[in-house]
Amino acid sequence: MSRDKGKIHSITIIGCGTIGVSWAAYFLAQGLDVTAWDPSASARESFTARVALDMVALEAIPGEPTIASSQEQSVGEADLIVENAPEISELKRTLLCDLQNAAPVHAVIASSTSSLMHSDIAQDVGDPGRVVIAHPFNPPHLVPLIELYGPDPDVVQRLAAFYQEVGKQPVVMRREMIGHIANRLSSALWREALYLLQEGVASVEDIDRAVTAGPGLRWAIQGPFLTYHLGGGQGGIRHYLEHLGPSQQYRWASLGEPLMDDELQQQVVEGVESATQGHELEKLFAQRDAMLVALQKATRVKAKEEEPI
Repeated sequence: MSRDKGKIHSITIIGCGTIGVSWAAYFLAQGLDVTAWDPSASARESFTARVALDMVALEAIPGEPTIASSQEQSVGEADLIVENAPEISELKRTLLCDLQNAAPVHAVIASSTSSLMHSDIAQDVGDPGRVVIAHPFNPPHLVPLIELYGPDPDVVQRLAAFYQEVGKQPVVMRREMIGHIANRLSSALWREALYLLQEGVASVEDIDRAVTAGPGLRWAIQGPFLTYHLGGGQGGIRHYLEHLGPSQQYRWASLGEPLMDDELQQQVVEGVESATQGHELEKLFAQRDAMLVALQKATRVKAKEEEPI
């Protein structure tokens, strides 16, 4: 992929917002060279300080990104370009063309889009195979998931190998889908949480607790298929499906379709503000990050050594 037998050494971050900051901190912690660019002067000026804050949670030796003087200059020697532009198809289509035209021929562009598909944003570039959907789960410097999709299997697999080498856990999509995998699963849960709130079943605080004190604990170590496999006891998934499969169908039939109207939005805002009363956002961010680090330490297993538990 790069000039050194396919190795990635030089990474360019396009977009110095929250995701770009997080990615830069993670790559710097891995000893990689990071260059950054954003059209906003204020975003560029604050970037290094914000990256340093994220590196604290990584317990890494502080490193500093290089802030480029132009977009073209930022990608001139890049092996990997991590694009974090807003979720606007037209914007990304134009940006991806500009980036590929200015970058070395070997460079791969990884788009951090959370919902847009490859066919939405890479249709105009000269070499679509060198553009890969590479969706991280927020915050990227602490959450290992990275979802990949691209039309060139060799490029995708080489990129997956790179992410795995630097400690991420890549999943490769066999075909593109709006929202990819994790956001679709998250959206399904969020939809039902909103429906339960709208129907007056429980408060925001109790709905959140029903996740964190229950299935959320299992989900940190097991996905839905393994969870139900163990839910079948000694008979495993076969027993579960034979004996409890119909109960799932029964519950699916009652799942709701919340109406995101002004009243529901107000319920959400009031419920969240009540549940977090007295806790500033910065404190909540710090608490989340500290717990993510602790959880990672407790469950850390390298992907190549990973076995079902």
